[in-house]
Amino acid sequence: MSTTSIEKANGHAVEPRFNPVALAEADAIRSRTEAEAKAILIEAEGKAKAEQILAVEEAEKQRIANERASMRLEKERADHQAHLAKKAAETAKAEAEKERAERAEAEREDAESARAAEQQRAENLWKWGARGIYAVGLVIAAPVQFLAFWDPQRKFMVAAPALLEGLALVLACGAAWAVAHRRDVLPYRIGIMLGAAVAATINLWHGITDPEIGLNAGLIGALASLGGPIVLMAYEHGIAQKADGIPSARERRAARRSKAQADAAKEKAQQEKRDAEHAAEAARQRDEARAREEQKRRDEDRRTDHKEVWAVADSLRSARGLPVVNDALWSEAWYRVTGSKVVGITPEIEAQSKAAQARMKVATDVPIIGDFSQVSSQKDPRPKKDPDAPDGRRFNGGTPPRRTAGDTPAYSSIAKRQAALEQTSAARNSASEEQS
Repeated sequence: MSTTSIEKANGHAVEPRFNPVALAEADAIRSRTEAEAKAILIEAEGKAKAEQILAVEEAEKQRIANERASMRLEKERADHQAHLAKKAAETAKAEAEKERAERAEAEREDAESARAAEQQRAENLWKWGARGIYAVGLVIAAPVQFLAFWDPQRKFMVAAPALLEGLALVLACGAAWAVAHRRDVLPYRIGIMLGAAVAATINLWHGITDPEIGLNAGLIGALASLGGPIVLMAYEHGIAQKADGIPSARERRAARRSKAQADAAKEKAQQEKRDAEHAAEAARQRDEARAREEQKRRDEDRRTDHKEVWAVADSLRSARGLPVVNDALWSEAWYRVTGSKVVGITPEIEAQSKAAQARMKVATDVPIIGDFSQVSSQKDPRPKKDPDAPDGRRFNGGTPPRRTAGDTPAYSSIAKRQAALEQTSAARNSASEEQS
């Protein structure tokens, strides 16, 4: 740094003169410029570092967001795969159940068809067997009757066997017609049995009295005259019961057994229901007894500890026709007497609570009182400096700067409140000391 000096003025030597204030201002400007430059550099470095940190944070956030999106996508894909697998399993299960149902239905239909075929086969055997027995009986009984009624003098009597045996046959056909048309079959059966009985009696009588016929032929002829119509009538009876829907003895036994089981199950269910009702009634009675005991205890406690409130509550209960003082009625009575909507809170308790809350708020909001108080560091007088001690101020040549209004920041509101509290506390302490 070069300086320019004036050695002479108007032919006279001039002694150099230096202004300390200007030098101090120059030093202050230079210091401020350096400080500002350092501050700008620090600020730029801070901004760059902050931008770098922000970029790193943004990159990390983006990475986390990408990872979360990837995880969410994987989760959605897994959920979709699980959903597809579940749907496939449900579809396979439904198809398997449908196939089982169809197979069971087919098996049931096959069983029904087989049973129907077996029933039809048995019915055909029974029908043709009964008719065959009737025909065999007719073949056996007719010759015996022909021999019995044969008379060369009265040849027309040869038609008597046809009348007797044909009467039973025609009545059997009439019984079959009655069954098919759901008519009364009893008259036909009576006619069949009368015709068969007459024919059997004639065969047996002639077998006993006519040596040409013989007892054996007469007995066999009587059995043939009775057996064929009886077998045919038994067949028609079964057909009639089936057509009328009359259950057989086996079906009646099965029905009685099923009814007995159903009645037993119903009786068991009713007994269980009665037991459950009795248990519920017993439990209800126990609950009512406990509720009465609890109500009695509450009433006794309220009557003993809160007489004024109890008097109002009991008066409200009586006026409203209620059996007991319930919680709603007690809350209303408490509010009427104490003015508090919270049961158990009195004005005295509320006042103590408010005072304690105020003390806690003051204790938590004010600064620390003691050696570490910032207010004390601002308000207390500073210790005097040794006159021989060097001046600690820099770059001002030992001359303090000029102070103007607004150089020192105003005290905070908390500091003002703290100062007021300290003054009040000091005054209270001094008053108590004077009184003591």
